[in-house]
Amino acid sequence: MLTFETINELTLKVTCTGSDVLFVKAGAFIAGSNAGQKNYSFEKVLLGPQNNIGQALLGQLARRVTGENLPLMKVNMHGDSVTYYANYGQHVVIYHLGQGETISVESENILAFTQDCDYSVRFIGVGILSQKGLATSALTARGKDAYVAVLSDGNPVVLSNVNNNETISVDPDAVICWVGNGHCDPRVAADVSWKNIIGQHSGESYQFEWSGNTGVTVIIQPSERSGGISVSMD
Repeated sequence: MLTFETINELTLKVTCTGSDVLFVKAGAFIAGSNAGQKNYSFEKVLLGPQNNIGQALLGQLARRVTGENLPLMKVNMHGDSVTYYANYGQHVVIYHLGQGETISVESENILAFTQDCDYSVRFIGVGILSQKGLATSALTARGKDAYVAVLSDGNPVVLSNVNNNETISVDPDAVICWVGNGHCDPRVAADVSWKNIIGQHSGESYQFEWSGNTGVTVIIQPSERSGGISVSMD
């Protein structure tokens, strides 16, 4: 069994009881401890975290087509241990998924997840929008020990309309992830007019939007990715 916790906001601490498997961003390990000889090892994940070879091959193809690259390593744990993971001083956010709950996250923001999570790539937008934002990595809990750790450039901001039915609108380049049950993908709202064509756009020509009847929790970071969605005429 694995449990996740954060240390000083910047490090993921994973406690293993017994034997288990962890998927983590390649190269993120920084330290570990256990009684006796080291009882954990690392191996590169060549195709993906899926157990089925066919699903792994399809997942690898989907990631290459969509740009949702996922450089992972597998940590095999054989006995009680504590290991630590981090990525260039980025903040770490932990989410314990409920049964059937799904977290949709940009692949570059994934730090680690347990084997109780099913991984897939899902398309969420089409049309004149291009580059990032059209697809997202999805992790769905199939067991009670489904933990996910994600990365944020700076202290993250959490928005939720689960209790107030408000509309949430965010910049796709600042989104880390969103969490909900069932279908809770955003609508891609584009504000394209003649001003965009002549270069007089505001710089906020597209957003992800969730209506009030879509119960969702969205986590954003206080910085924007470079090279996000571009808006142009077909």
